[in-house]
Amino acid sequence: MHEPMEEVLRRSTLFRRLKPDDRQRLAAVATVREFDKGATLFSEGEGSDLLYTVVTGRVKVSKTTARGTDVILEIFGPGDPVGAVAVYESRPYPASAFAIEPTVCLLIPRQAFFALLETYPTMVRGLLVGLTHRLVELTNRLTELSGGRVEGRLARFFVKLAQDMGQARPEGTFIALTLSRQELADMIGTTIETSIRIMSRWGKQEIVRTEKDGFVVVDRSALDAIALS
Repeated sequence: MHEPMEEVLRRSTLFRRLKPDDRQRLAAVATVREFDKGATLFSEGEGSDLLYTVVTGRVKVSKTTARGTDVILEIFGPGDPVGAVAVYESRPYPASAFAIEPTVCLLIPRQAFFALLETYPTMVRGLLVGLTHRLVELTNRLTELSGGRVEGRLARFFVKLAQDMGQARPEGTFIALTLSRQELADMIGTTIETSIRIMSRWGKQEIVRTEKDGFVVVDRSALDAIALS
């Protein structure tokens, strides 16, 4: 185990507002599982028997549209819950989740999760705040995918990555996340040809540079301007 289960829960968006005693109760029924890069955590349509929280690594959640194309809805990192809404509503996972790098997750069985909710009302109150926050984030994400220029959507995606996981370097902000051009296209709901064209132009203009182990936002002001367009 990389760190105590209670600490993982405390850092999670969904569980951070729980009382310490309630986090201890959740930690007692949780287990840990490792996933290799590319491994499937769960598939769209499967029963939501487990609630996942990322300990280390990163997970992408993608959904197949009516047109048969895949759209990446979100990328989750350490402390993030995955599949929380489906588990809470006891319905099948509405999307699929994959490890995009070696990943460790904390798993809480749905049956044990609900047993605790029924026994400890304080846990319900704490979870409602975290669940609402996750719903707002997903709603905003879907709104971004549905409108605006493609280049602006891609710029907003990189701005968010820079804010969430950026590391300051002399040449700019480094984002330690490797994504293919197809994955970038899936993230913003466009074609691979379009993502290749935009990233190539940004590289030449020294706005965002692609490196073997991630990306460097070289010109943040230019990226912000594109994001607002």
